[in-house]
Amino acid sequence: MAPGVHEMVSLRLADTFGFEALYMTGFGTVASYLGLPDAGIATYTDMVHRVKAMASMARAPLIADGDTGYGGLLNVSHTVRGYEAAGAAAIQLEDQEFPKKCGHTPGRRVIPMADMVRKIKVACEARASRDFLVIARTDARTTLGLDEALRRAEAYARAGADVLFVESPESVQEMERIGRSTDLPLVANMVEGGRTPVLDRAQLEALRYKIAIFPVTALLAATEAMRGVYAQLKEQGSSAGLAMPLMPFSDLTKLMGFEEVWAFDRRHAEIP
Repeated sequence: MAPGVHEMVSLRLADTFGFEALYMTGFGTVASYLGLPDAGIATYTDMVHRVKAMASMARAPLIADGDTGYGGLLNVSHTVRGYEAAGAAAIQLEDQEFPKKCGHTPGRRVIPMADMVRKIKVACEARASRDFLVIARTDARTTLGLDEALRRAEAYARAGADVLFVESPESVQEMERIGRSTDLPLVANMVEGGRTPVLDRAQLEALRYKIAIFPVTALLAATEAMRGVYAQLKEQGSSAGLAMPLMPFSDLTKLMGFEEVWAFDRRHAEIP
């Protein structure tokens, strides 16, 4: 279970729950960092800086969205080395054309399978350690069908991918077929309001999925809560009597590390 984290507050909060991994969502990171859609606008430089900030603070391993590798084969090699050096535990690379689009939105097109096979081989070659995992994602299901998506997943496995990610299956039956298609670990992308059924841990395990990412669940909840706050401030001119619960300010200061700041100040306070 790898919840999506999109900026540093969400990362610090998710990391307190003891998840086995965290997922740096491309959609959420681009939205929170740039205020823009996940449509190929963010650059390698934008994203590797976010990887470094998140990975340096997280206790759990960080799975990081690497989009298409931000260009050709040389770019993929550079991206893999950069993400690994930044502290990520795994990079997700997809076979979309550049500029890419969010996997649960329309208009996605994929590159030739042979081109993605070369990207996966380069990615595996570029990493310094085999402990740094390469997750190969195919977006072929939506436009080319499940048969083509499975054909691509098999090819990416042969190219050396450690984990497979068949994006946007549209039914439990399709997910069952994906689960039967490979012995490699599989990623399930649980997007509320997306193309794929949102299942629980037991259901996903029964379908032979090994990793479940929930990339935007927390972002959707936080954005809806903020909408309620801003609406009340505009309409009533006060936060008094808010309908939704608020984290106590003392809990937020603790989450953000103020206790360590106060302890530092006490240790180094000037003594008269």
